[in-house]
Amino acid sequence: MKIPRIFSLGTVARFDYASGMWIAVIYLWAVNGLTLLAFGWDKMQARRRKRRVPERRLLWLAALGGSPSAVLGRWIFGHKTCKTRFTVWLFAIVLVQGTACYVTLDQMPGLWAQ
Repeated sequence: MKIPRIFSLGTVARFDYASGMWIAVIYLWAVNGLTLLAFGWDKMQARRRKRRVPERRLLWLAALGGSPSAVLGRWIFGHKTCKTRFTVWLFAIVLVQGTACYVTLDQMPGLWAQ
């Protein structure tokens, strides 16, 4: 009886660039979804005058890769717009992440060439 190739050890143990990119994409989708949910939950709790999500946790979610959703959540929910200190920290995180992405992509000359 022949075992299909998909179940071979060589296929399972192989970790290449494409599978690593899929892990990164899934991670970014998850952290951005969680960040958007946290901003929405915090706004809902603020309206109900109940226990809130700490600002530090919201900023950590943004720093872990959820900054696009943090900015989107601020815009959709109109949340934390009057907090100057929070806004400064959030956009500092966005600036650092944007710079890191630019520098990383600039180091890969063959990525954009076709």
